[in-house]
Amino acid sequence: MDDQELSKQYGLSQEIKKALHDLGYDTLTEVQQAVIPLVFAQKDSIVQSQTGSGKTAAFAIPICEKLVIEQKKPQVLVLTPTRELAVQLKQEISNIGRFKRIRCAAVFGRQRMETQRRELQQRVHIVVGTPGRMLDHIERGNIALDEIQYLIIDEADKMLNMGFIEQVDAVIKGLPENRLTLLFSATMPDKIQRICEKHMKDPVKIEIESKQLAFDAIHQVYYEIEAGNKFGLLTKILYLERPESCIVFCNLRDTVDLLADKLKQKGFLCGTLHGGMEQIDRLDSIRDFKRGRFQFLVATDVAARGLHIDDISLVINYDMPADEESYVHRIGRTGRAGHLGAAVTLVTYHEYKALQAIEKYIDHTIPRVEPPDYETVEAGKQIFAKRAQKAPVLKADISEKLNKQITRLRINAGKKSKMRPGDILGAITAIEGVSAENIGIITIQDTCSYVEILGDKGALVMQALLKSKIKGKIHTIKEVGFFCK
Repeated sequence: MDDQELSKQYGLSQEIKKALHDLGYDTLTEVQQAVIPLVFAQKDSIVQSQTGSGKTAAFAIPICEKLVIEQKKPQVLVLTPTRELAVQLKQEISNIGRFKRIRCAAVFGRQRMETQRRELQQRVHIVVGTPGRMLDHIERGNIALDEIQYLIIDEADKMLNMGFIEQVDAVIKGLPENRLTLLFSATMPDKIQRICEKHMKDPVKIEIESKQLAFDAIHQVYYEIEAGNKFGLLTKILYLERPESCIVFCNLRDTVDLLADKLKQKGFLCGTLHGGMEQIDRLDSIRDFKRGRFQFLVATDVAARGLHIDDISLVINYDMPADEESYVHRIGRTGRAGHLGAAVTLVTYHEYKALQAIEKYIDHTIPRVEPPDYETVEAGKQIFAKRAQKAPVLKADISEKLNKQITRLRINAGKKSKMRPGDILGAITAIEGVSAENIGIITIQDTCSYVEILGDKGALVMQALLKSKIKGKIHTIKEVGFFCK
């Protein structure tokens, strides 16, 4: 089923169809074809699927279509294990629902509760969050649950491994029984199955692809190396492979920081990602890596699950993964979206049993290769040096195409001036040639407000508002970007 068949069968709105077209959803993935009809049919579903299979759109497309836009209280809760995934899901869902004016909020730790509470006070259709922070907001009364119609549990096995299942269970207990529940997980441990039995109604079970199928596009090898010589071998591999985009996995935060510093001294453009970093730094690092500001990301297993970066050409296990499943998720960052990928693992002499356990787990023999010779490394080093002299070409953010069709205006009046969304809506719809359909999301903050103007009406609205009164006053109006807050 492609997107045109989907539109015909389910009568997708023009707003959703436009967003899907602009986001490049030309064809649906296997998981999307399986899940979308079930959501429209209001069937609880258990979906076993690897990361990178397109599951976010699988639930976001039908849910965004079915939401009641005028309703103020949240209608959807999405639980996800990490802060990075919460932010990523918020962005993907917001993109799909952008022209339908769907508001999505993300709540997670290491960000001020008050900032999140203020956002939740406004009309929010979907709340995405980590289990602990979501439960905290619920217990404080910041999230109303009585109108929740959909619960999405994403990366359930990861939440189990991180010890979040009790919090997930506590969140579910407060939800209306008459709701649709979707659970996504790469594996199905017994505890996950028990949650399904406890909280879901006759769920449909879907299994998409196996680990072996996911590895078809990944060339796996390992090098035998003494622990003290790992960095030297790593630089040789990088000169040999010269990947466009590469993740180097380490087991410890200190190793990540130390290794990144050593790589920078060698002239490699690299960033870091681990749990000890401030949240804003983690998000900046992910965004810059996606955009291509640097080509090497040195990371712990924080980067091993769920991050949607489709063109990573090489994954290097600088440290042997803690277990077989971690190996699967690490190398699963490459070989995605129809591209070929490569995975290299550095194995010390005392780690052979761990390597053999991985081979048994994935039912595949990983070949050993010899380190490249001096001449090959030097030739690669020269090519690398020439490339390094050029400034990186930044990739377009997938949201930019949507944002170019929207003008975002800042009005210098907010809650402290008793500004309300209706005041802004009334002032704009009073402008000749502008209707409510041209107005997107309105956000009221303490001292200012933001309004999105859709289509080609941005300049018209801005010029008119500079001369028009809102709540009896002329206000300063500025056009701002989407990262301004």
